[in-house]
Amino acid sequence: MQSLSTPVFGIERSLSGKAWRWRGGNMDLSVGQSGLDDIVSQLLLSRGVERDDLDRHRAPSLRAFLPDPSEFRDMDAAAERVAQAVLTGETVTIYGDYDVDGATSAALLVLLLRALGQEARYYIPDRLLEGYGPSGEALVRIAGEGSSLIVTVDCGAMAHEALAMAHEAGVDVIVVDHHKCAPLLPRAAALVNPNRLDEGVIAAGHGHLAAVGVAFLLAIATVRALRRKGWFQDRAEPDLFSLLDLVALGTVADVASLHGLNRAFVAQGLKVMARRDNIGMSALIDASRLSRAPTCSDLGFALGPRINAGGRVGESTLGVRLLTTRDPDEARDIATQLSRLNDERRAIEQVVQEEAEAQVAAQHNRAVLVLAGRGWHPGVIGIVAGRIKEKTGKPALVIALGTDEKGSGHGKGSGRSISGVDLGAAIIAAREEGLLVAGGGHAMAAGLTIDPDKLGAFGDWLDAKLGRDVAAATETRSLLLDLALSPGGLTPQLVDTLDVAGPFGMGWPGPKVAVGPVRLVKVDIVGTDHVRLIASGPDGGRIKAIAFRAAESDLGQALLHASQGRRLWLAGRAKIDDWGARPQAELLLDDAAWAD
Repeated sequence: MQSLSTPVFGIERSLSGKAWRWRGGNMDLSVGQSGLDDIVSQLLLSRGVERDDLDRHRAPSLRAFLPDPSEFRDMDAAAERVAQAVLTGETVTIYGDYDVDGATSAALLVLLLRALGQEARYYIPDRLLEGYGPSGEALVRIAGEGSSLIVTVDCGAMAHEALAMAHEAGVDVIVVDHHKCAPLLPRAAALVNPNRLDEGVIAAGHGHLAAVGVAFLLAIATVRALRRKGWFQDRAEPDLFSLLDLVALGTVADVASLHGLNRAFVAQGLKVMARRDNIGMSALIDASRLSRAPTCSDLGFALGPRINAGGRVGESTLGVRLLTTRDPDEARDIATQLSRLNDERRAIEQVVQEEAEAQVAAQHNRAVLVLAGRGWHPGVIGIVAGRIKEKTGKPALVIALGTDEKGSGHGKGSGRSISGVDLGAAIIAAREEGLLVAGGGHAMAAGLTIDPDKLGAFGDWLDAKLGRDVAAATETRSLLLDLALSPGGLTPQLVDTLDVAGPFGMGWPGPKVAVGPVRLVKVDIVGTDHVRLIASGPDGGRIKAIAFRAAESDLGQALLHASQGRRLWLAGRAKIDDWGARPQAELLLDDAAWAD
């Protein structure tokens, strides 16, 4: 078997400048290789699954991956406090973040309490006027309106001042979060977060959970606490499994790593979503123009952005309202509004991205890109940071200056990182160094507030702090391949086989397939900058492929100007194209390389 360090087909530098290497074992099916384990087993093994654990990962279930919620610090205290509120009929408010993880987390707890006979209130702060996380003023106001218990979801782990104000006001606050924590925790009735620094081994092993996953564990613990108290002697227990569509959507949209429990959450949540039991979720699927059951990719690229659009450029409560409504007409109206806002968000994003990209060249020596501008809409800076990170292969922070919610002139920033570079920890450290007004996050994403005068010092500090990590992560830019095929081998049946190892996402990458050698039959641009091609191989097989947003890239330019007589290898993700009379397999192109 070929070594994993040996370039696949001798490709040390592809058209996009990458070496091609095997992710796991050599699965070159283009030469009729035999004696391999089945493809699904190889895919699982190459993603870190032990051979004796293959069966559990082939069909990930909650039973197989769910930990005892009591393993998490403060989980039992949180569940007991929520159970007490149910038993005594207290007024409860769920305080969520304005993104998809926050909306789904809040909706999950609202629906849980509704199933337990309690109509909870919810509060989602305005991104522009209030900023991220719970404010002391809002918590005190909520308490004054009658809530004796507030549960913050997807925020609160670093809200020391706000939670102290809530305590002084006499209201209990439970924090349900997953963001990085400092050694000193804020004062709360309970703080449930697998990323607490004092967390036990089992819970700490679930630090990849999104907040909605932690909220689901709290739901389990709460039902268990109520069961012990005899609450269900004359009542039906809530169907917690029915909430998994929310868990799946929040997990994927928050780009949480899809291994272990998260993969089980998403696999089972997609099944629940296909039933369309949630009125708002069903309307969201219709508004996304999906005529089939949603896939994992749909959660990240169709459903999630619509929920996010409310918090980014519209009304922050729209997502929770949609996911908790009982009224189909209201659901359709909100879903339509979110689709319109999503179109508006795209237009705003395009302007900010063009201006941010204009600054990239001047920072080519930077390990971490720090891009800032006035007038940039803070609702799209996270998306733009992600786009620039993908284009450059470097962590990127995009900062909208003069947009602090208190009118102080501070900049609000959002960052996206690359594997192997913990941006959230660096942002927390920068805040402790006095370089930031506020900041936090997790390994792959972070947010911050900064004084514009400190931008230069902050950029220098990040280079010193993360330069070595970024260099190590980008030293060998490689495309990791799972298998190679002749063009005739790219079939719908193969795509179905590969999908068995899913769902795929962050931390559980979709299979990359090399197809070839092929000759280009047709290459053109579709849309504004997508490169589409048809290629044929010596076996008579023809394939279609498309490279999104690639027309101006090195890869796109090479394909558009390639001699049609020269042979290539194509590499990317295989998918089903079901637009025609019968489904066909096609390639979502990531890369290409000359075969001769």
